[in-house]
Amino acid sequence: MTTPSEPGHGRPEPDLSAIMSERRQLINLAYRLLGSLAEAEDVVQETYARWYAMPGQRQDAIQSPRAWLTTVASRICLDLLGSARARRETYVGEWIPEPLPEPAEWTTGRPDGTTVDPADRVTLDESISMAFLVVLESMTPAERVSFILHDVFRYSFAEVAEIVGRAPTACRQLASSARRRIRASQAPATPTAQQAGIVRDFKQAWEAKDISALIGLLDPDATTIADGGGLVTAALHPIHGGQQVARTLIDIADRAPDLTILERTVNGRPGLVAQQDGVTVTVMAFDVAANQIRHIWAVRNPEKLGPWRTD
Repeated sequence: MTTPSEPGHGRPEPDLSAIMSERRQLINLAYRLLGSLAEAEDVVQETYARWYAMPGQRQDAIQSPRAWLTTVASRICLDLLGSARARRETYVGEWIPEPLPEPAEWTTGRPDGTTVDPADRVTLDESISMAFLVVLESMTPAERVSFILHDVFRYSFAEVAEIVGRAPTACRQLASSARRRIRASQAPATPTAQQAGIVRDFKQAWEAKDISALIGLLDPDATTIADGGGLVTAALHPIHGGQQVARTLIDIADRAPDLTILERTVNGRPGLVAQQDGVTVTVMAFDVAANQIRHIWAVRNPEKLGPWRTD
């Protein structure tokens, strides 16, 4: 992003390096709040645009530029979350948060020809898993912002209250409500190596079209959700039940024999990537519990696969 100087002032922009060093923190925050890297980048762009639109004297008067940037970015996200549900009503099929690869696997190019800035890469941790982000989608905007700012980014409830525009006690209650949702959705943690083994077994069974093996790896109540965004073929509704999910997977293998399935890290967890002619067409995230797969999220919308491009 360019940082134009202020015409007519003839003075250096205040603490430029300190201001720009907050970019990665803002991307991390906005992605967790919105579940979309593209929207997160837009939020950060708008935040910096507002900063540089201020007169120099006003910039100098701000004691903590970091706090100002975080407040503005969070409020923009809060506004976007308020309108997100209305936008999702017109979305074709199911909406899934945008999947992210390991930082080292980010490709250098985007569909529009721009380059991925290392500062735009999201730090992967528990708060970035697909299962976590999906639960966040069920929260109210105020719950989501209060919870992420306090529990993930460790802002005090007094600071959260100033951002959300509610009393600190109300923000504490919002975060507590969000925390209960997270706990209710979580299964006992499965070690990453064990998850990777189950996902690897799933990949091999899928490639072999071994429906019995697939059914054995899937929880009887397993659910698969696909997101094509109306741009590519994808199931418009969730598929429920291990046997039905397995049959659907075999059908996909029959219809697309040229798929190459690769093991990759998706949002910090073991996942799979499907490619055709070297181009990523699907990114799959998994929720594993008790040695079985409970949920599969398959992102096929090409607008959400920018960081996974290999061409």
